[in-house]
Amino acid sequence: MTNVIGFPGLGLEFHINRIAFTVFGFDIYWYALILLSGFLLGLLFVGLTCKKYGVSVDNIWDIAFWGLIFGLLGARIYYVAFDPGCLDGNWLNFFKLWEGGIAIYGAVIGAVLSTFVYCHLHKLPVLKVFDVCTPGLLIGQCVGRWGNFVNAEVYGGVTTLPWRMTINGGMGVHPLFLYESLWNLLGFILIVLFRDKKKADGQIFFSYCLWYGVGRLFLEGMRQEEYILYLIPNKLGISQLVALLAIISSAIILVYLSKKDKKTENN
Repeated sequence: MTNVIGFPGLGLEFHINRIAFTVFGFDIYWYALILLSGFLLGLLFVGLTCKKYGVSVDNIWDIAFWGLIFGLLGARIYYVAFDPGCLDGNWLNFFKLWEGGIAIYGAVIGAVLSTFVYCHLHKLPVLKVFDVCTPGLLIGQCVGRWGNFVNAEVYGGVTTLPWRMTINGGMGVHPLFLYESLWNLLGFILIVLFRDKKKADGQIFFSYCLWYGVGRLFLEGMRQEEYILYLIPNKLGISQLVALLAIISSAIILVYLSKKDKKTENN
């Protein structure tokens, strides 16, 4: 369970056991703790800023609760849908989330859908709520990617760059977890800086979709094949297709929202 992860160009080496500690014989993994930390930090930020944008803290707590449940469910469904062999012929293995096999796209989709339904049932402005919650998503994704670091997974091809990563003495590879974490951090900073200047509800959320889609489209092309869920074997990854669709649809919606705002101003 212990991996030696090094950054030889930076003179760094880490000996990391995937298991953080054991409680009553049940192993608690660093991966799960890191994901939970990202979720809680994102929730904290949104909870501290939501009132400024007209959304109550109680609503945010409810949205987070259902988002966590359906986010985990969506993450697992997404992964299993494109890699059913991970169940080893036993559908009960679907619930063994602690063994891995979840996808961030599925988590985002599940959380977005549960939030949409919640807003509809409680008559809340959907796009405004999405905008308020978007920074929390980026925080969660930024922190959550470090779960791949402790698992020694999701890395790119061989490289000799100074920040290359080695796993158990292997060749230097691109640390994709770090690239995506930094991409999400930059996206978070930009959104926080510019969200008060938005002209229409939805612009923040769909800017996030566009930003994240661009990052994933590029990074998915750098992944090792064993970490790609293929739509077309060895040719097109499902995450690449989803990223491309997110980019196109978000760009169209942002243009629409911009034109809608200009039309409102002219009237």
